[in-house]
Amino acid sequence: MSRDVNSNDFSRDYRGINRQYHRHVVRILIHRSKCSNSLPTCGIEVLNSHNKISDDFNKESHYQSRLGWRGHVGEFIAKELLDTGKHSITALTRKGSKSKILEGVRVAEIDYEDPSTIVEALMGHEALIITLGGAAPPDQQSKLIQAAAEADVHWILPNEWSPDTAHEALLKDVPIFAPKANAREEIERTGGKCSYISVVTGFWYEWSLAIPAAYGCDFTDRTFTFFDDGEIKTSMSTWPQVGRAVARLLSLPVSPERDGKGECLEALKNKVIYVCSFTISQKDMFASALRATGTQESDWQVKYEPAQERFAAGSEAMKTGDRLGFAKMLYSRIFFSDGVGNFEASKGTMNKMLNLPGEDIDEATRAAVKRADTDPWS
Repeated sequence: MSRDVNSNDFSRDYRGINRQYHRHVVRILIHRSKCSNSLPTCGIEVLNSHNKISDDFNKESHYQSRLGWRGHVGEFIAKELLDTGKHSITALTRKGSKSKILEGVRVAEIDYEDPSTIVEALMGHEALIITLGGAAPPDQQSKLIQAAAEADVHWILPNEWSPDTAHEALLKDVPIFAPKANAREEIERTGGKCSYISVVTGFWYEWSLAIPAAYGCDFTDRTFTFFDDGEIKTSMSTWPQVGRAVARLLSLPVSPERDGKGECLEALKNKVIYVCSFTISQKDMFASALRATGTQESDWQVKYEPAQERFAAGSEAMKTGDRLGFAKMLYSRIFFSDGVGNFEASKGTMNKMLNLPGEDIDEATRAAVKRADTDPWS
């Protein structure tokens, strides 16, 4: 667990993200230019609204990408992309939407009931990045993938942003993750028209910690429920870290340098990659909660519950539509002793390659405390 980043730097990641952006469903285009030759070079030309070429990139190259934005993480991705100064972004919204979009993002409308509008919007673009909320219609991602294939979009970052859905045991026990694996297969079935890069992030820390049924932390009642002994570690990310990861991933060259060396998108073709903010246990979370709230352990009621029993009870409650049961089932599974939640140990991460910073866990916990004071599910 890293705490080597100034907390003011972390706080800055949340500024400028107005809560009015939280409930939107939009798609965002990131314009970069397409190579003049048949094989992309490492140079990337970045177009802004005036079609000015970035001095940092090869002026002969062209690359364009598109981003899907839903709710929370999408706004942080958009902000980080804008902050690079290398991307011109167009948000695709539903027809008639009155959503307010981040300053600097252009807007275009699409109609999911008319796939041709999606195809038309995707024409001429090299990449599609999808972030959809859990309430999105189940066929929405498929419509985007099929439209991308028809529009000859080469790269897709599907709606991943989750624990390790490439882990067979997790997919077996938590079927709700199956569509993520299915999306990767659907992209491969495009016959080479599209390739994917799936970004596994773990659960979102500041979102999850604020929900008592998730990590067992109830800031309001000051109770903390440990699953088993509370020592199992799991990898997770903050929203700003996910935004940074995507922005830096998209800033990689498409192909290797001319000497064949260097990180590039082609090397990640049809792969699942892993990023995180930290890998911690519930005991680590509790210690951070005490520091963030200025409380002592004696101020809290501490409970223990077997992780597998919590998972079984949550699964049963979920059958009746119980939202809390769903959260208990979903989160307790990553704390099983099989280590499915600790992908940093089992798979390794791309943090170093993407130059992602360590983060102050206490600052992230303070963000969760603020969310807990409102509606943490929103």
